[in-house]
Amino acid sequence: VVGQPGVGKTALAVAAVHELRPLFPDGCLAVDLRGVDDQPVAARVVLDRLLRSLGVPGPQVPVTEAERSSLFRMLLDGRRVLLLLDNAADEAQVRPLLAHSPGCLTLVTCRRTLAGLEGARWLRLAPLAEGDAVRLLMRIAGEDRVAGESRAAAELVGLCGNLPLAVRIVGNRLATRSHWSLAYSAGQLRDERTRLGSLSAGDLQVRSAFEVSYQRLSPGARRVFRRLAVVPGSDFGAELAGVAHHAAEAAVLPQLDELVEANLLNAAAVPGRFEFHDLIRLFARERWEAEDGPEERSAVRDTLLVHLLRTATTAAAALSPLTREAGRFPSADKATAWLTQEQSNWVAAQRKAAALGLHQEVVTLAKTLSWPFWLRDRLQERPWSDIFGHGVASARALDSRLDLAVLLNLLGQAQLDHLGVPEDALATHAEALAVARAAGHRAEEAWAHTCLSTVLDSLGRLDEALEHARQGCAIAAGLGSWITDAASTSRLGQALRALGRYEEALAVHRDLLRQTDGHHEELGPEMSRLAAVAFLSDIAHCLAGLGQWREAAETFREARSWHVAGGDSFQEAETALYEGVAWREVGEFERARDCLRLALGVFSGPVFADRRARAEAELASLPEQWR
Repeated sequence: VVGQPGVGKTALAVAAVHELRPLFPDGCLAVDLRGVDDQPVAARVVLDRLLRSLGVPGPQVPVTEAERSSLFRMLLDGRRVLLLLDNAADEAQVRPLLAHSPGCLTLVTCRRTLAGLEGARWLRLAPLAEGDAVRLLMRIAGEDRVAGESRAAAELVGLCGNLPLAVRIVGNRLATRSHWSLAYSAGQLRDERTRLGSLSAGDLQVRSAFEVSYQRLSPGARRVFRRLAVVPGSDFGAELAGVAHHAAEAAVLPQLDELVEANLLNAAAVPGRFEFHDLIRLFARERWEAEDGPEERSAVRDTLLVHLLRTATTAAAALSPLTREAGRFPSADKATAWLTQEQSNWVAAQRKAAALGLHQEVVTLAKTLSWPFWLRDRLQERPWSDIFGHGVASARALDSRLDLAVLLNLLGQAQLDHLGVPEDALATHAEALAVARAAGHRAEEAWAHTCLSTVLDSLGRLDEALEHARQGCAIAAGLGSWITDAASTSRLGQALRALGRYEEALAVHRDLLRQTDGHHEELGPEMSRLAAVAFLSDIAHCLAGLGQWREAAETFREARSWHVAGGDSFQEAETALYEGVAWREVGEFERARDCLRLALGVFSGPVFADRRARAEAELASLPEQWR
């Protein structure tokens, strides 16, 4: 039975012994091997005690460990005995104590995994589920008392990381302090800096349990353990461990294995990833602050933060059709995979970097993430409003007006598309417009008008949306950038369509599609594809508005094929939704069903709740045999 300190290994083993006792009529033997002490009990000494317990007179106990082990096994042969070896140190201590009789069972508890034991079965204990942790708290502090503060109880065990030792300590403190409420007790634990110190009752201490395991590590593993406290996210791989340790990835693998073996670090669900229990992370941070000097801590922290921010920036650039180049991320899929796997780390790193004044790194990352936000990466559940919000704050700190205008426009789009708060988005884009105008940044001023038009459209303020679209077009026309001009003009067409002026809108989008052919060299192949498919989708929407459903369906299908070729699952699904509606309108229900099911397969998660609901409703509207 293995697991981290305080997880309840001994308690489980003792309970198992009591329950299994009737199955072992020849007796139960239990011994504490004191494996976490500076001097664990030698197997030779343990065997002396066990042999005497089995009735061997003192003078007849053999001298050597091997002889004692042989006699012990001979005495157990053919008998049914249950043996508990609690708190083992290592495999060498345990092996001589194992009975070989098939009628005997040996339970071993250990903080280390003891992977070298032959013929063993391992039970790795994890912290309790929340409900079980609350029930343990009830048993100690009183059922009615805990039930009367159920919300505080859930918070309390959560602050304990659902670790049985920590929950027991909290329960004991409550049981001996009847005037304390659970809410008050939770308040004592909220501050991470003092939480471990608060988790003590009498001689029970969470910190002491961790300290024993920590001191048994090799010096190299202790150093890696301390430095892992600076990793900002929830889990990490050997790469980040190496960066924190100023070493190559391969150089820290033995120390990571040692930490996992000692159950001070957990192997995460994803192979090659690791994670701390919350309380052990706090302990690692304590040791880091106590044993490493302030200059070293600052250097390690800044190195890790800059590494995460710059790698995230490189990955984001690999997703942009304007900046993509061969490098660490040779494909968009690899860049997206890194951003997803390390998301908890680079998002937290951006927040910490902003607080520490690394504003240029924060701004650069936020701006580079604009293309992933607009394009394929929108399928990922990322905290876009936080990402761009930190960028806005850092741009203000740098007094960079252009960066501020750019990031305000990005933040506004995130507020509209991901948070669903158009009123906030409206205020944000209005500020972006004012900042860009005051600074003379005409391109960003045009983009602010375009964004304002989109938000006003979503609020049903269609005439205002059209006016902002026209203002954006007027500014963009004089900038000499076809990309900016086309984006503004496309929004104008969409504003006309929202007003039911489908013929005018159709003419705008068809003209833009024709213009695309003349700008391939300026745009490059991927931007040309993206522009063309966007204009095709707009044309299809106009055709649908005119009731030309078959032509609309065919145009949506053409646009979807471009998205498939580009590997853009989100846009493929969104286009399939509208294509399915168009096929339904012309009575081609099988094609409609296939398109709508495709969309449903992609639209999962809270970000896409509205789109999923729309797809489900459209599918339900089909004749029953085609759903």
